[in-house]
Amino acid sequence: MSFGAYFEFGFWYSTITLHCEIMEKIIIFDTTLRDGEQAPGASLTHQQKLEIAFQLEKLGVDIIEAGFPIASPGDFKAVAEISKAIKKSAICGLARCLKPDIESAASALKAAKKARIHLFLATSKIHLQYKFKKAEDEILIIAKNAVKLARRLCDDIEFSPEDATRSERGFLFSVIEAVINEGARTINIPDTVGYSYPQEIFSLITDIKNNVPNIDKAVIAIHCHDDLGLASANSISAVLAGARQVHCTINGIGERAGNASLEEVVMAIKTRKDIFGEFYTGINTKEIFRASRMVSNLTNFVVPPNKAIVGRNAFSHESGIHQDAILKNRMTYEIIDPKDVGISSNQLILGKHSGRHAFGDRLKALGFRLDDEQLNRAFVRFKEVADKKKDIFDDDLRTIVEDEISVVKPLWQLSSFEVTSGTKIKPEAKVVLIKKSKNVSGVSSGDGPVDACFKAIDKITGYKAKLEDFRLEAVTSGKDALGQVSLKLKINNSIYSGRGSSTDIIEAAIRAYLDSVNKLGVK
Repeated sequence: MSFGAYFEFGFWYSTITLHCEIMEKIIIFDTTLRDGEQAPGASLTHQQKLEIAFQLEKLGVDIIEAGFPIASPGDFKAVAEISKAIKKSAICGLARCLKPDIESAASALKAAKKARIHLFLATSKIHLQYKFKKAEDEILIIAKNAVKLARRLCDDIEFSPEDATRSERGFLFSVIEAVINEGARTINIPDTVGYSYPQEIFSLITDIKNNVPNIDKAVIAIHCHDDLGLASANSISAVLAGARQVHCTINGIGERAGNASLEEVVMAIKTRKDIFGEFYTGINTKEIFRASRMVSNLTNFVVPPNKAIVGRNAFSHESGIHQDAILKNRMTYEIIDPKDVGISSNQLILGKHSGRHAFGDRLKALGFRLDDEQLNRAFVRFKEVADKKKDIFDDDLRTIVEDEISVVKPLWQLSSFEVTSGTKIKPEAKVVLIKKSKNVSGVSSGDGPVDACFKAIDKITGYKAKLEDFRLEAVTSGKDALGQVSLKLKINNSIYSGRGSSTDIIEAAIRAYLDSVNKLGVK
């Protein structure tokens, strides 16, 4: 077996020669921290973005689109901090074809070991007519000038003709040729509104290869949205047609219906060797479940049970016939080994007598990176749960720790609560919170014990919060299972998500409410 690697056109590309067959690498461009965060209610703090970036690097993602630096000081800070911290993956910043955007992206990326600026400009007639009110020749000049400027500030430039799948192909080819001439070395084809279908995507990529004279000087990428439920299928079709980079997100999160799902694209390539035998990705698939869990918990976007690859039911078999066949040969009804994506059976690992050292070692094994303060907070919380729950499993431990690291130095913390409720009693709650080492209490009635607690908290904090969404699920099985509450609050016309866990569902709800409230001003 011989291995070769070469650097060309500002991107990293590898070839593997095996039995005289050349395998091509499909570059994985993850945009969870940019396009994924644009999903309503998925707002992340810069520290949470950093945690996800570390996991994406561990996952083996080639390029991490860390944010849109010009969008806000928080986005700029996140891109800058990720650029400093991440060493293996390339870090990308998004920019419109405007000088301030490009300069902001270059500034945020200056500490990155491998930096990329991703420019985008709409090319479809509907966007040109209603969004820009510009003619095609004006768009062509803007695109060329933007790439020229970006190329002076960064060696690696990617260009996206926004709404490419609805663009007139002749004009699209002209724009692509022009920006390649100016130094763009990755051309991304976005299905911006999720309008296309696999055969159409295949045709478009094929036409680009056949009609853009200098396309051999660039990598073709694909960026698909899931409005028609075809994002992953469209991405795979693009690969078959000649695309060698795929934009995707963990769990497929993103604007509207979301983006192509990283886990679906990667596992399709890995599983269907009869079709994709000449391709490979650099993804460590055993880290997929961990990444999915982290993104779900930090964004409070619950993964549907029937979600491919990472859903709770993805490897569950209720039918007796299926169960019997699985025991005889896994491949009868499972095309993927759960262990290949990092899913293993719950192992009993800790109890209330476990010490801080064992606790810390287990967290490292689960992939957590905690400083001393976070570890101390998580250990205190672990002991509280262990007093109520006899057995602590990996899923319990992940939930406990992710609760404690979600917000740094929360302004409001739960001290205690008392509720009075019954079929003939109006529910009433007293909640005591800690703010700057001082106890502050509030009392209120409500439609139920949880509602009464929320209203008591509102009295204490002074916020007028509106509950937009509330979900409760068990983390593990059994009567003493941790219950995890995920919710969204609307405060001052902004949506803040929160989550909390406890063996007591009222306490879990309070913790989720406080997690949401504590995010005000933390971004």
